[in-house]
Amino acid sequence: MADKKVVVKLREEVAPKKKESFVFSRLNYQLLITGLVVIFIGFLLMAGGGSDDPNKFDPGIFSFRRVTFGPVIVLIGFILEGVAIMYRPKSRKQK
Repeated sequence: MADKKVVVKLREEVAPKKKESFVFSRLNYQLLITGLVVIFIGFLLMAGGGSDDPNKFDPGIFSFRRVTFGPVIVLIGFILEGVAIMYRPKSRKQK
C-alpha cells in the first residue's frame, strides 16, 4: 500500500500537471463574435427588395445597397473571422 503512494508521488514530481488554457485568447473570441455580427449585418443589408405582387417588377432588388454594399460588408466580416482565428497575442514572458 505504501509503495503505491510513493509511485503516485514520484509521478507527480516527474510529470507536473500542465496548466490548461483555452485555444484562443479573450481578444480572439471578441473578434470572432464581432465578425459574426458584421456578417449578419451584411446579410440584413442584402435582404428585402421584393415585390408583393408577383406580376409587378420592382427595380429595387438591384439597388447599390443589395448588390454591392451588403456583399462587401459580408466579405469584411469573413476577413475579420480569418484574422480572429489567425491572431496570436504576444506572450507576456520575454526571453
